[in-house]
Amino acid sequence: MADGFHNNTRTDTSANAAGLFDRVPPHDDNAEMATLGGMLMSKDAIGEVSQIISVDDFYEPKHQTIYEAIIGKFSASEPADAVTVANRLSDSGDLDKVGGIDYLHSLIASVPTAANASYYAEIVHQRALLRRVIASGTKIAQLGYDAEGSQAQDVINMAQAEVYEMSTGRVRQDYAPVQAAVHDALDQIDSIQKGELQAGVPTGFQEIDEVTKGLQPGQMVVVAGRPAMGKSTLGVDFARSAAIHHHDTTILFSLEMSKVELAQRIISAETGVPLAALRNADDIDPNRWNTLNNFYARLQNAPLFIDDSPNMSLMEIRAKCRRLKQTNDLKLVVIDYLQLMTSGKAVESRQQEVSEFSRALKLLAKELEVPVVALSQLNRGPEMRNDKKPQLSDLRESGSIEQDADVVFLVHRPDFYDEEDRPGEADIIMAKHRNGPTRTFGLVFQGQYSRFSDMNREV
Repeated sequence: MADGFHNNTRTDTSANAAGLFDRVPPHDDNAEMATLGGMLMSKDAIGEVSQIISVDDFYEPKHQTIYEAIIGKFSASEPADAVTVANRLSDSGDLDKVGGIDYLHSLIASVPTAANASYYAEIVHQRALLRRVIASGTKIAQLGYDAEGSQAQDVINMAQAEVYEMSTGRVRQDYAPVQAAVHDALDQIDSIQKGELQAGVPTGFQEIDEVTKGLQPGQMVVVAGRPAMGKSTLGVDFARSAAIHHHDTTILFSLEMSKVELAQRIISAETGVPLAALRNADDIDPNRWNTLNNFYARLQNAPLFIDDSPNMSLMEIRAKCRRLKQTNDLKLVVIDYLQLMTSGKAVESRQQEVSEFSRALKLLAKELEVPVVALSQLNRGPEMRNDKKPQLSDLRESGSIEQDADVVFLVHRPDFYDEEDRPGEADIIMAKHRNGPTRTFGLVFQGQYSRFSDMNREV
């Protein structure tokens, strides 16, 4: 009897699901017709509507075809009325498929004035969003059913990515004509020259920013060094510059240091109060208290977030970054450091796991359109050389880090190996720069304040 009850339940559930997905997706034929009619009546309406909807927002295939024809005429700076659009559709062999010129005239007749075209377009867009919700829900459900033998975390990540893309309102399009891409690149150059567009997230170091034009959206930037060389300090310097000095929302994932340790480093670097003094209450006199309180007041509006959660998995990092992108317009991610991340699943080798992290962080940078700075350990290679200088091949555990990175900075301090060799100086070796030249930058390492600074700048 119990088995019969369960079988009936499964049948009912399946029937309900089938009924749900067999329904006609949300759309509004009248709004689609009125939108196209307004566009055929006025070129101003075409400009307004094209900012609201794309061709995929139309439910009816023939409306998609007509919209593309109108946009094609408009983009060519040619009149886009019923006659000219009919000629274009005739040339492409699509006129009869959309109902002929009579249907184009009926679109114009369906709307009293072109002034309301943007209102109708918004209705079309809202219905399209609802269809995407249904499509994403169906896809996510299918991912769950097809996940036999897969890691649940992988399915969750794919589901999150699906929802994130839908919520940002972007329509996935894998291809674009080269003319559009070149046009966008030239526009960006023009905007930078006019001072209308910030080149990238500033690192806080003059020469590095001049060469890189700032940390670029979509880039994976690797900062690597041997232990105690200062790679964490440089990563925090990047985060301080972005969030505290330029108000760019930044998140710093610290897999090694606690929030309090990081806070002490940030305080020392920003105020000039030695790190040792912050760890000894007797060294904080009234003047230093005044300095610390002033800094705390200045910090109130700084959009810097710190996460020191233990055993941080790649999936958690991606989920938190997506959330911050939606809520706070995330501009920079810093992860300290790559080899301490965990995948939460069994892997064949540590090298394979680090390779997966590296590739996933590059994809995250592209997905969120922010630079991701990943700190990384170097192997013992530098210590085997006479000059102790690190090289790109010293990246530990995976050549894929080198492959995936757009920029690689190697941190080298000669006085670490010989106190008399350029004391207090550091070389930041740009060993890879996908979009420009490589070079070595000279910085001052101020370990007592846990910061680097430009050679020519008093801090």
